[in-house]
Amino acid sequence: MAGLTTPLPYGMRDLKLTRYIDAAGFTLGATSTDLPNMQTLSFSEAEEFSELRGDDALKATHGKGAQVEWELEAGGMDLDGWSILTGGTIIESGITPNKKVIMRKRGSDQRPYFRSEGQAISDSGGDVHAFLYRCKVNENVEGEFEDGEFFVTSASGVALPLSGTFDLLYDFVHNETAVPITLIPTANPTAS
Repeated sequence: MAGLTTPLPYGMRDLKLTRYIDAAGFTLGATSTDLPNMQTLSFSEAEEFSELRGDDALKATHGKGAQVEWELEAGGMDLDGWSILTGGTIIESGITPNKKVIMRKRGSDQRPYFRSEGQAISDSGGDVHAFLYRCKVNENVEGEFEDGEFFVTSASGVALPLSGTFDLLYDFVHNETAVPITLIPTANPTAS
């Protein structure tokens, strides 16, 4: 079976976050939030192992389940993006030109699970999409207002597998022809 040319991903072109609408992080919401000024999406697969030792030697190892550790940086993240990362609530009032939008975080708000889909163009043609399926911020969400500098947000966390039928942790998809990320996710995360 012939495959596509080996992808050579170059640059971050797009990233969208889609909140899961249940607390356990299995039912994907109907809309996504665009992070138009993405700078970095980094990730590493990690897994803890148990060891069986006997007779002063390592006899076997067994994985406890893979996860992905990720980190993102984005410039000028909008309030909807902050609410997905932090679990805050968006409150809108007024009408243009006096509209007000507040992202309110309460001490009791829990950070939600979300799906991340990033896109990089491929130097060999087409593009590469990276899906991290069940993300949650488990570290700091950071930003800094600084004189003469753009506001840049950074966050990091883990992505866990979708349990049950799908058992998805992440996908890398190489499209021969570039396919933009849509704001409405597919109904079935395994659709290709």
